[in-house]
Amino acid sequence: MAAHPRWVRALFSESDLDAIARAVGEAETLTSAELRVHLERRVHAPRGGAPTDTLSRAREVFARLGMHRTALRHGVLIYLALADRQVAIVGDEGIHAHVGDEYWASIRDRMVERLREGAARAAMVDAVRDVGRSLARHFPREPGDTNELSDSVSIEP
Repeated sequence: MAAHPRWVRALFSESDLDAIARAVGEAETLTSAELRVHLERRVHAPRGGAPTDTLSRAREVFARLGMHRTALRHGVLIYLALADRQVAIVGDEGIHAHVGDEYWASIRDRMVERLREGAARAAMVDAVRDVGRSLARHFPREPGDTNELSDSVSIEP
């Protein structure tokens, strides 16, 4: 495996990234939802376009990763632009209707607090676990559920 970019290694070790991926896998054992964590150095603007806000960019990444194509429309993306210090959480239609903006904001705010404390690994792992527990209440795992998306952290320079 190729080494991750320096900007990733400045905040997350390989062990951290593995722990985040394990947390995703563990969370998905409780729920039919599909979770992903995505890291970018900066909030990318659309090709040839003006800079975009973090939530809009997270929605673009959500679509590009195919998270809207899950069988039950139960995808959740936790997005972090490291250099810009921006966090966004996007839930697909089926999930957002149950948890709403306040829930996503509370998870985001706890992540930001932990990141400011220098606890990047804990911020991400705790966010994934919190989301997994919440989704398990609304969307419990059913027999025959399959893992539709990769649990690994996606990284885009």
